[in-house]
Amino acid sequence: MKLLLFSLITGLFILIAGFKINQEPKPWPVPDAAAKKANPVKSSAESISSGKALWNQHCASCHGKTGKGDGSKAAQLKTQPNDLAAASFQSLSDGNMYYKVAEGRGDMPGFKKKLPDPTEIWDLVNYMRTFKK
Repeated sequence: MKLLLFSLITGLFILIAGFKINQEPKPWPVPDAAAKKANPVKSSAESISSGKALWNQHCASCHGKTGKGDGSKAAQLKTQPNDLAAASFQSLSDGNMYYKVAEGRGDMPGFKKKLPDPTEIWDLVNYMRTFKK
């Protein structure tokens, strides 16, 4: 009886884990005005350094040190963080990235209150651009 119960629980766990991993990410629409917003912060060593410090403080625990979605907290999330080095992410406009960081969605918190200076979020955008494959 214990073996049967253990087998059922294990099977259910595997089924749920497999569903979570194989779930396609839902589209994340960004308003056109936000997506078209130009980055006012020049990508410079200073901006990237600032973005990296912010990344390590606020983002790496879920997204990982290099944006691959392999942070220490990633497994605890309902949705797997995307690989930010992937072409599908890197092809997004700076405004699109800014909007997603500022507003958040689901497990991804919005940072417009934690980082009320917009320059900091633009620095994060500049840093995320360094993840290109």
